[in-house]
Amino acid sequence: MPKPIKIVLAVLIGFVVWFVVATVANLLIRTSLSGYAEAESATRFTLPMLLARLAVGGLSSVAAGFACALFVRANLAAVTILAVALVFFFLPVHYSLWTQFPLWYHAVFLISLAPLVLVGARVARLNACGARGAA
Repeated sequence: MPKPIKIVLAVLIGFVVWFVVATVANLLIRTSLSGYAEAESATRFTLPMLLARLAVGGLSSVAAGFACALFVRANLAAVTILAVALVFFFLPVHYSLWTQFPLWYHAVFLISLAPLVLVGARVARLNACGARGAA
């Protein structure tokens, strides 16, 4: 498969993984955190709910970076494109929600997004090196 096509596919896989993990984790939060479903519909979250949402975003970002890197065998270009694309994707989303969440929430989410994607890629790379070393 040509390298550019593989990079595009890796970025798409990263996006899909981000949203699948976020959706599943959000469903788990709805069922396990008392009052979350009601708060979600009104966008009135408590501090623990906001922290849970940030944890979901963090987990999703790490998983996306991991999946992207795994697909392209840790190609840093693909992972970097994914990280930047996610930030650009979420900037307008957070802008539209600006008044519904505190400033620190937007800052933590947006600032951590790209680094956590890179962390996921690093974990994938370390796993690949460990698997090769054990063989």
